[in-house]
Amino acid sequence: MALPVSAVKEFLLQLQDDICSALEAADGQTKFVEENWTRDNLGGGRTRVIANGAVIEKGGVNFSHVRGKGMPPSATERHPEMAGCDFQAMGVSLVIHPKNPHVPTSHANVRLFVAEKEGQEPVWWFGGGFDLTPYYAVEEDCRSFHKVAHDLCQPFGDDVYGRFKTWCDEYFYIPYRNEARGIGGLFYDDLNEWPFEQCFKFMQAVGRGYIDAYIPIVNLRKATPYTEQQVEFQEFRRGRYAEFNLVIDRGTKFGLQSGGRTESILMSLPPRARWGYNWHPEPGTPEARLTEYFLAKKQWV
Repeated sequence: MALPVSAVKEFLLQLQDDICSALEAADGQTKFVEENWTRDNLGGGRTRVIANGAVIEKGGVNFSHVRGKGMPPSATERHPEMAGCDFQAMGVSLVIHPKNPHVPTSHANVRLFVAEKEGQEPVWWFGGGFDLTPYYAVEEDCRSFHKVAHDLCQPFGDDVYGRFKTWCDEYFYIPYRNEARGIGGLFYDDLNEWPFEQCFKFMQAVGRGYIDAYIPIVNLRKATPYTEQQVEFQEFRRGRYAEFNLVIDRGTKFGLQSGGRTESILMSLPPRARWGYNWHPEPGTPEARLTEYFLAKKQWV
């Protein structure tokens, strides 16, 4: 039976439009710039970037649909049986780096992967999620973000939020720093435990849920006054964000190993980041409280 891949692609293109519109409205000053690209007749995408806005310092909301011959190592590491398969992958991925350190960075991704080999039924799975990386975290924001995540999962099973919240906590973790990247959210991969249509509905709920979870926090915090010292702390924490994306993230590795478009893949990096030898915040400060309290694993709902 043919998979309704075209319906997934139609949804993803609309989701990109909806997310960009919501972010532009929250920024109120600047717009996304679009670049269409193709890759050697093996697919392409729509890259949309935004920069130097009233709220968003740098961000990107990207759609891609690519095909390939032979699975890249980042995929066959988890699925050795897929070695030699042709594949297609489509999805929307985004990272938003706000200017104000009181507005968290956010990330979201929803994707479909299909592996095919002649004479065999296609193997498919969905993946994605969204997560929040605050600098000066507010407890009510963390709770509201996770409440959206919890509520969108409920129609799919009482255990879904707990499983995918834990997966998020474990995935967005920097082991050599012994700290989380942020306060988590949802993360799932290899999702094919339900029929295709139900998995697709979950993708839709997660994609739309990002808007519901993130935009209210942006609107609440974007006018909060901040200092140069707070910007410096934000840049140190952005350094940790960059480390995770370059050293650990499987999506970055897959994109680069599969010959993806480098500029689109690395748009997730912040415009400015900072590192310092043996840097750590002073004990008892709001900066120290981020790692001591907010980045510790906890139940927000």
